[in-house]
Amino acid sequence: MFEKKYKVLVVDDEVHILHVIALKLRNGGYEIITARDGREALELAQVELPDLIITDYQMPYLSGLELCQRLRQIPATRHIPAIMLTARGFNLEETALRSAGIEICINKPFGPRDLLCTVNEIINPEPIQTE
Repeated sequence: MFEKKYKVLVVDDEVHILHVIALKLRNGGYEIITARDGREALELAQVELPDLIITDYQMPYLSGLELCQRLRQIPATRHIPAIMLTARGFNLEETALRSAGIEICINKPFGPRDLLCTVNEIINPEPIQTE
């Protein structure tokens, strides 16, 4: 039986963070698309329609919050949940996060294994069966 392969858009302007997240999620069975800034992510999200977006808060062109707010204004992308990665010390208003579809904020540095668990909980509540 065919199992759906969930698609995740990972957005960060730091290449090493993109690489670590993409590697961990690919190994966890996810299809990964990456973007290096908010503007590129906005375009990719509309074309690829990922099941989840993981975005850094501070990025060129559009912040992660602005990216998610814009995606909420587009019918095809308004339902996509997001995880926001933030540097310690950034306090984002809970109402702004919720209205932008951000499920959770994770402070950097973070553990890739913990991030994978969070992704699983958000978009695949049924455990992935591996043999």
